[in-house]
Amino acid sequence: MRVTILGCGASSGVPYIGGEMPADAKNIRTRCSIHIAGEKTNILIDTSPDLRAQALANNITKVDVVLYTHAHADHLHGIDDIKSFNFIKQGVIDAYSDEKTMQEITERFAYCFKPPKPEYGWFRPALRAHNIAMLKEFSVGEFKITPFLQNHGSVHSVGYRIGNFIYSTDVKTFPEESRKILYGADIWVVDSLRKETAPTHSHLRQTLEWVEEFKPKRTYLTHMNAHMDYEALLRELPPNIEPCYDGMQFEV
Repeated sequence: MRVTILGCGASSGVPYIGGEMPADAKNIRTRCSIHIAGEKTNILIDTSPDLRAQALANNITKVDVVLYTHAHADHLHGIDDIKSFNFIKQGVIDAYSDEKTMQEITERFAYCFKPPKPEYGWFRPALRAHNIAMLKEFSVGEFKITPFLQNHGSVHSVGYRIGNFIYSTDVKTFPEESRKILYGADIWVVDSLRKETAPTHSHLRQTLEWVEEFKPKRTYLTHMNAHMDYEALLRELPPNIEPCYDGMQFEV
């Protein structure tokens, strides 16, 4: 499968409003989201507020499934742009997350989950909600996916293991029952907000400790704020760890 990092920035993006525009384009970060392209199935993880721009910048035209990590605005509020993928697909798109997250999404964006009206065209998103249980594998197309719980401060988020690929944005700690799923991945995209500790996100030192414990073959850092400089991090980090940048692609 081919993974595209659509966005790897913190909730305000980089630069944030009023902030200085980075000289290095790899430090310009939209809100977190990724696209996974398989032979038959295309997965979008989260619908960031920057979804339209991300899709155009990366030539993303196909989405069959949306996986949600949680219902915070920076991971959800681009949901209206799903209607473009409905038009291309000419069909409803399945959306998955844990029951609490899906309840919040369907309440906040109820219009997205109403049956489509073909006579009006795809004038609004058309999603079909599915609740998933943590650590219970499910299938979408050719992919087998195992969701797992993450602590995100006072709330939770959902991480996803898809084969030997793991996506763990917006995580402060892992519950004991989730830790077993983290071992031995080929690639791990994982939260690393900043160098200093943060109340709801992992920071660089903690993330490096996780890498030492769980031993993925390769690690990419995401959800980074404006102070996480791409080139400086490349110089500091071991060769098997590097920061994401918007538009990065890799095969798993």
